[in-house]
Amino acid sequence: MRAAMPCGRTVLINEASMPNDTPPGLTAEEIQDLTRAAGVMVPADSDYNVPSAGDPMIVADMVATVGRDLADVRAALAALNAMAGGALAAVTDDDQAEALVVAFLARESRASTILGRVVLQCYYRDDRVVRSLGQEPGAPFPKGRTLDQGDWSLLDVVRTRAPFWRDDRRA
Repeated sequence: MRAAMPCGRTVLINEASMPNDTPPGLTAEEIQDLTRAAGVMVPADSDYNVPSAGDPMIVADMVATVGRDLADVRAALAALNAMAGGALAAVTDDDQAEALVVAFLARESRASTILGRVVLQCYYRDDRVVRSLGQEPGAPFPKGRTLDQGDWSLLDVVRTRAPFWRDDRRA
């Protein structure tokens, strides 16, 4: 294959020597395990009328947006499965599933931190959850959000301080 470079030169690229580094998405089994773990991490709450993080729409968002965290999410799910002695999704006892997930999250490993972040970012992006927090779902712009005015005098100390950085605009 020939490719044009920004400098105007053309180079030959051997596609056979370029492995596809993009890993495929989560498998069906991993999605089941993710659904179970997410549902344990953030259970449904009827008082606030919010779904669990294991809700199909929220899990679909996780699967679609896992991106660069795929390897860490896979590692987290593999660790949870190892702790469960099989697939976490197959654990039918809710108390046992909760104990496994809590013990895993208590490790505070990279994989557990990233799994928690993936679950929470998708959970709090869900319109039903946003509404339960008293917010209007959707992007904050172009309408914007109204913020309560704070005490701007707190910034006076910063405004009056002499610059302590190099200003490249002055020649």
